[in-house]
Amino acid sequence: MGFFHASAEDIRVDDGHILRARLKTEDGGEHDSEIDLNQYIGNNNGNFDWGGVNFSHSAQNISFSIEGADGVPVLRAELADAEGNYHARDINLSECIGNNNGNFSYDG
Repeated sequence: MGFFHASAEDIRVDDGHILRARLKTEDGGEHDSEIDLNQYIGNNNGNFDWGGVNFSHSAQNISFSIEGADGVPVLRAELADAEGNYHARDINLSECIGNNNGNFSYDG
């Protein structure tokens, strides 16, 4: 199960699809880690799709923010459907991205 954000600092998304953060390790240390979200998130007819690939290739206006009292990491984008129409969508990155001893892991 995901929830990397509970053990992370300086969480950000660069280039629209590279998630970066400083993740806590089991011994209490910290490790700079990154994961390419294009390897794990796709676009299924205008919707984010865990287990898909290359969502950013059919997205525009990609943004990232930490939201709510729990500091949930949310990726937002407008995703194209099969007809080329764009739809505003969001996805909680902690649903399937975890922290495995200081390294990001996909837990989908």
